[in-house]
This record gives sequence, C-alpha cells and structure tokens, in this order.
Amino acid sequence: MKIAHLSVFYPFRGGISQFNGHVFRQLSKNHAIKAFNFSLQYPNFLFPGKSQFVTKDDTKVDQIPTIRTLNSVNPLSYLSTAKQINRFNPDLLITRFWMPFLGPSLGTVGKLVRSKETKVICVVDNLIPHEQRFFDRPFTKYFLQSVDACLSMSHSVTNDILSLAPNMKIVGHPHPVYDHFGELQSKEAAQAKLNIPKGKKVLLFFGLIRAYKGLDLLINAMKELSEEYYLVIAGEPYEDFSNYQTLIENSGAKDRIQAHTRYIATEEVSLLFSAADAGVLPYKSATQSGVAAMAFHFNLPVVVTNTGGLKEMIEPHQIGIIAKEPNVSEVVRSIEQLFESNTEISKISENIKNFKANNNWETFSNLIVETYNSLK
Repeated sequence: MKIAHLSVFYPFRGGISQFNGHVFRQLSKNHAIKAFNFSLQYPNFLFPGKSQFVTKDDTKVDQIPTIRTLNSVNPLSYLSTAKQINRFNPDLLITRFWMPFLGPSLGTVGKLVRSKETKVICVVDNLIPHEQRFFDRPFTKYFLQSVDACLSMSHSVTNDILSLAPNMKIVGHPHPVYDHFGELQSKEAAQAKLNIPKGKKVLLFFGLIRAYKGLDLLINAMKELSEEYYLVIAGEPYEDFSNYQTLIENSGAKDRIQAHTRYIATEEVSLLFSAADAGVLPYKSATQSGVAAMAFHFNLPVVVTNTGGLKEMIEPHQIGIIAKEPNVSEVVRSIEQLFESNTEISKISENIKNFKANNNWETFSNLIVETYNSLK
C-alpha cells in the first residue's frame, strides 16, 4: 500500500513530532510511505514556547525524511501540498489533529486529496482545545469534513468527535508507550545527579507547563505532604511561571521542590524519570497523556486526576492511582495511597509491563491499516 503521512515531523520538536516518527517508522516496514511536513507550523507570535525546532542539544532525534511544504497560514501552500500528495497517488493519507488553528490547512489538503481511490484517516489528539476560542468549532467541523475515519485515543475525544460529526467512523486505541527515551538508570545515581536528598519519595511533574495541567494543585499539595516527599518539576512553561514560583516560595516546602523550567531534551528524560518514584498528572482537563506513556516506558507508577480520558487509560490496567477530583486534598490523598506500601508500587509496576506489551507502535499502526481496509 502507498501511504502519504501529512503532519509535523523533524526538525519540529515535541511529542507530536516524536509520535509521528514512530508511526512512520513502523508503517515503513511493510508499506511505501512518504512524509509531508509543515514548512511553517505556527507563526512565531502565536507560539508560546521558546522554539518550535530541535536545537544542537537535541542529539537523539529521529530525522524522518520529509517534504516540507505546508504553511498553516498560506492558502497557496494548501493547494501545492495537495498537488504533491496527489502526484504520489497514495491509497491512504494519514493526518493528525491536535489544534483547530490547523483545521483550514489540513482540512483543505484532505478535501483535495480524498477520493474513491484515496482514503483519509486522522489520528485525533484533542478535538476541542483546553483553552477555547471563537473559531475552534467552525475550523474543526471544516476539518472533519475532509476525513473518512478517525483514530481516537480516549472516550472523551470520541465523544467530542461525535458531537460535531455524528456519522464519523471512529476506532479507538490507547496512546502507545514511548520507547525511545533510553534505558532506566539506577535510581540512587539519578537522584544523586539531580542533588535530591537521600531517602525521599520523589514525585515528578513532567511536560509543558500550562494552566489546565494543574501544577498549582501539586505545589499546594506539597504543603500538606510530609517531609518525606520531594517534587521535581521539569518542563517548558507556556505561560508566565512567576505565579507558580510565588506558590513555591509560600508553600513551606521550597527546599523540597526542584524546578527545571525549560524544554527537556530527549537525552535528559531518562535521568528525570529514573530519579522518580511516581509521576503526578494533576490535570484539570485532559484527553489522554503522552507524559503517562513516557512514564510507563520507565515502569513508573502515576497519579492522575479523574478528568478526560486519564481514568480509562489507568483504571482498567491498574497502572496508577486516580484522584477522584482535581483538587489539592484529592491529590494529596492519592499520592499517600500510592506510597502506603511497597507492595502497591511493585504491583503497579508489574501491571505496567503487561500494559506495554499490548500498547505499542506495532499494534497502533496495524489498527490504522485495518481501518483503511474497512473503508475500501
């Protein structure tokens, strides 16, 4: 089968690019696949981070060969991108949707490529953004008109799709577990490298820092957690970090909180996760989580809030603890529950190993192919 894959790839950095790279490599084992990339993903004034691109510090990146052609704000590039894909004459076009801003560009290309001979399948991360704007629904509905089927990674996303496209064919699969972040290191050595005092129960908050991710809840939870607990924050702020810094200063736990407020290169991920005893995702809203998929690579238990698709990712497989509500008291209760006994953590770690065996890039990519076959 000939497959065109249109999304963001290297040299763009971040979880979406890494995810696409895994799918591309897996599909390339059995199919003729060509990757079409963005020439411009976001104008700089719309991008809240420091850089959209890998830097010289990102040495462990998969340099997927791509054709950089789609400019999100240039309609002429929509036409030229569709023309290049049509020239390749694929049986399947795979797209990716995570932000309505990209709906016009991806949707136009999809409409121009989609035909009886070429099916379009979209992997959907978030359909309705955590921070909503007036153009979100029309841009998203426009995009959905360009696809034959969607692959959803949570029930909450599936419900969002059906609310806008009731007749859409949807298949589900949990977020695959990442496997490119290196090996698990010695916990003692990793903690020593990070200057974490010995004997602490180390919590890790990892990933982009945005309001909906609930870092404020976790910092405030440190006020109520005993001196045994130590928090490592690692991720690039997509908002002003000063409010969080004020919370840290006033928490009474300042000496038990370590913050690395920058983009975390692939080379550093293993160190941070190896040093942790648990990952904490105190999200106020969510669909699924790539951060949880990273934690599972390192067999790391997680504490998540019961929001969006996080519960369905954790509960059936017993691979973490679920806080009933996204509030401080529930986050504290759930963290303490996890650490009540070493038996609990050992049991969860064993369950994670079983979960990884069935939620990998091969099963995910095979589902895309199976979905395509069902559309013919």
